[in-house]
Amino acid sequence: MTDKFDKPPADEPPANSGISKAAIAHPERIKAIPVRHYGRWVSGVVVVALLATLIYSFSQGDVNWGTVGDFIFDDRIIAGAVNTVIISVLSMIIGLVLGIVFAVMRLSKNPVTGAVAWLYIWLFRGTPVYVQLLLWFNLALIFPILNLGFYKDEMVDVMTPFVVALLGLGLNEGAYMAEIVRAGIQSVDEGQTEASHALGMPNSKTMRRIVLPQAMRVIVPPTGNEFINLLKTSSLVSAVQYTDLLRSATNIGSTSFAVMEMLLVASVWYLALTSVFSIGQYYVERYYARGSLRQLPPTPWQKAKTKMMGLASPRGGVSA
Repeated sequence: MTDKFDKPPADEPPANSGISKAAIAHPERIKAIPVRHYGRWVSGVVVVALLATLIYSFSQGDVNWGTVGDFIFDDRIIAGAVNTVIISVLSMIIGLVLGIVFAVMRLSKNPVTGAVAWLYIWLFRGTPVYVQLLLWFNLALIFPILNLGFYKDEMVDVMTPFVVALLGLGLNEGAYMAEIVRAGIQSVDEGQTEASHALGMPNSKTMRRIVLPQAMRVIVPPTGNEFINLLKTSSLVSAVQYTDLLRSATNIGSTSFAVMEMLLVASVWYLALTSVFSIGQYYVERYYARGSLRQLPPTPWQKAKTKMMGLASPRGGVSA
């Protein structure tokens, strides 16, 4: 005898429900209707129209685009671009080393080293890079002779445009990198340091083996932005007669009377250089994010490859 409270099996519909067993076994798929985003289309059309207007205005302006194409790969422009990359990379290395040193000094319990680090950061962050370059360039007005005991020479011969550019950019970058490194070090849990000290590690080894590797995840992204900013800021070294990309372009423009065209050439090269280093920054950030993410997000190439494979498969809508 069946109890009236007994329930039918899970794979059978209730009595008098009007639902067949086939409907339970093969339910109808839900048809999702996408939401219409008309605002996106309107804003996209407006942006494209403004961009087309800007391009048309430049095309109708008094600019000789043939001259831009003729000088884009000129030997002097390429040499200036190489000098820009060299001075930017070397200045960034100096800034990174100084940043680590002064960040550790700033976090030190020694009040003297902490005060010196604070003074350095305050001084070089508080004055413009252009002013610092001019001060280094005119240092001979204060110290005509450089006498180090083991080395003596006139300051004019020592402070060449390359040395001036390297000191001006490197020391200024060190002040900013010190704050970035300090933020990265402070992001590491103090328990990591305490555990390493419990194992008998000295402070120097703890910083080198434990703290800094973990802090790189926080240090790398703003460091990449700083380098790209430094690459553009390096154009100021043309004021101290260093032959970088901008100075090479302006020299050609002053002799060929194509000032605007050569500035556009320099802009194209700066865009190309920053784009290349931005790609490098992306992969460096991805490398140091391995320890914080369970699964790294796909790269643009991986996304494109997945999309192409999806379109090529039968499920993607393409018949065999």
